[in-house]
Amino acid sequence: MSDDENQFEQGNAGSSHTYTESAGSLKKGGYVMLKGHPCKITDVSTSKAGKHGHAKASIVGKDIFTNKTYEDSAPTSHNIDVPFVTKKEYTLMDIQGDGFVILMNEDGSTKEDLKLPETEDDFNLVKEIRDQFDAGKDLLISVLSAMGEEKIVGSREAQDK
Repeated sequence: MSDDENQFEQGNAGSSHTYTESAGSLKKGGYVMLKGHPCKITDVSTSKAGKHGHAKASIVGKDIFTNKTYEDSAPTSHNIDVPFVTKKEYTLMDIQGDGFVILMNEDGSTKEDLKLPETEDDFNLVKEIRDQFDAGKDLLISVLSAMGEEKIVGSREAQDK
């Protein structure tokens, strides 16, 4: 048997996007995977252990990309998936006619694969970004990343250094 026959291709089943945490240690304001969606926890409650069971944690959260509410429950001693969530700021360079934005990293490289959010919940954010950009203000755009997805979640005026 040659060395070439022992090489396997490794697939990515999404495990690198999450880690596990005990359901009993989850807190309001944290993040959790509910029904396969990365959510920000809006409520966590625990029930006492029953005669034959474990104490349970009831978790309610809002999807960080769609704002849809999800609920789930799990024994507090069991592990539950938690997404790695990062927030990064970019300098806004331009807004294209189709809603895509051109953003600049700290190292000067550009990012052109993000579109302004299109949901009703984000209407005010998009209006604010467009109005300030049209007024010639330098803006920093906050981008939330989780599970291989990204979304523009905020903006602020850049401060002169």
